[in-house]
Amino acid sequence: MTSFPAPNGFAPYYSWIGSPTSFNGTNSITGGDSSVENLNQWFTSGDQAYIIVASAMVVVMIPGLGFLYSGLARRKSALTMIWVCMASFSVITFQWYLWGYSLAFSAQGTSGFIGDLKHFGLTNTLGAPSPGSPLIPELLYSFYQLQFCATTAAIVAGAVAERGRVLPFMVFIFCWATLVYCPIACWAWNINGWGFKYGVMDYAGGGPVEIGSGLSALAYSLVLGKRQEKMMANFRPHNVSLIVLGTTFLWFGWLGFNGGSSFGANLRAVQACWNTNLTAMFAAASWTILDWRLARKWSMVGWCSGAISGLVAATPASGYCTAWGSVILGVVAGIVCNYSTKIKYWIRIDDAMDVFAEHGVAGMLGLIANALFGATYIIGLDGVNTGIITGGWIDHNWRQLYVQIAYICAATGWAFSISYLLAMAIDHIPGLHLRASEEAELIGMDDDQLGEFAYDYVEVRRDYLAWTPTTNAPQKEEGIDMPQHARHGITQQKDMLMGKDPDGSSGDSTGEQHTGIGGDRHATAYEEKEAHKNHG
Repeated sequence: MTSFPAPNGFAPYYSWIGSPTSFNGTNSITGGDSSVENLNQWFTSGDQAYIIVASAMVVVMIPGLGFLYSGLARRKSALTMIWVCMASFSVITFQWYLWGYSLAFSAQGTSGFIGDLKHFGLTNTLGAPSPGSPLIPELLYSFYQLQFCATTAAIVAGAVAERGRVLPFMVFIFCWATLVYCPIACWAWNINGWGFKYGVMDYAGGGPVEIGSGLSALAYSLVLGKRQEKMMANFRPHNVSLIVLGTTFLWFGWLGFNGGSSFGANLRAVQACWNTNLTAMFAAASWTILDWRLARKWSMVGWCSGAISGLVAATPASGYCTAWGSVILGVVAGIVCNYSTKIKYWIRIDDAMDVFAEHGVAGMLGLIANALFGATYIIGLDGVNTGIITGGWIDHNWRQLYVQIAYICAATGWAFSISYLLAMAIDHIPGLHLRASEEAELIGMDDDQLGEFAYDYVEVRRDYLAWTPTTNAPQKEEGIDMPQHARHGITQQKDMLMGKDPDGSSGDSTGEQHTGIGGDRHATAYEEKEAHKNHG
């Protein structure tokens, strides 16, 4: 077989690049002058089209995370969870364009720890073969990797649930991408990174994406503090349908996340998609059965949680492991991650969305699986890594296990410690205090931070009335007399229940004046009926 050296050290030596012709551009960094040269000549249109589509699929994961977190949160903070996920995408796009890509993937940076600024503002980023694979140009590779960083930031956003202010988090996530994500991505995927040279096997982001998000969210939650326990009584996800919708969006995007990490429309992409589904399905089944054994009920939330833990475990492993190894990984991930949700109680950190258990722990499991089930023939399915990277214990590469463990320890320590210090520093900046006030937590983050709501007041009030009949008599529950209007911490809601307009003035019995909201026909009719009954 003929070997083709990569230009300017962009990538290791490949046995066959699979493109129409080997790279011979006039500029080893940019590929050449596109005004007089065809910079597409070294790449197939199918590979480029596939990665463009995969990039779009990964973008869908960001609103998917927003829907997932929104469904898991309470109604009064539902929209804020979607907002922080989407807004973090804006912040990361700017950071990645500015210097994020260069710090993570610049092949000219030789420190082994982080790149340099040779690609600042996407300069020198055009038509040369990418650092990740000679199958696609660097301009496309940089765009695809942007979606990875943005998705990871959205995962971290789960840490602000129900008590965190949004502006400080946006500042945090910009700094986090620079100081946490970019270094770990450089270790694993930059050809000069110490992890890459050490032989770490991390297919689509067990270190930078999963451990990076899981441990960073845990550190942020530690600095943020626990939610108020007096408001956690009978807490449950407010909308399971949103959880299912978010999980579905994530699943769709994950096939682009893992399948696209082969960087071409090839057999390794297909195997990665197969492994992703296998791991997720068996993890979902394992998690659901564990929940059933305790409650004797089939949990939809449990199924979604198990599926996500399996998708996470498949992220570093799907392009390395055999299919049967992915089945084993799925079963183990579902069980271990289920029990890992208890860790936050042991360490007394309110990781509200279980980011550590479902991302951090599952990412570690996937990385370890590479050492056990990674196979050379799976790696070679992309056509460019034939004989270059050996598998794990299946191929008698016994050292791979301690290589993977060393990488896990390094990524875990770096992500948690830097995120903790960063969150502490931002928390002490005037105007950037991470935690919302006690009153803000009481009324909800949607009202306090956004002034917009996932559900309008009509629906909130209708839901309230459906559970608690309106009456002028005090309610006796557990020996406590509490008037109906005193059950609300929001003044306008108290006024409405006392027959006043939301501004505090007296109202009559008509629906619009009574509630201040037009169109609530069911609630108005119900109250009129109750008022007539109470007054004879």
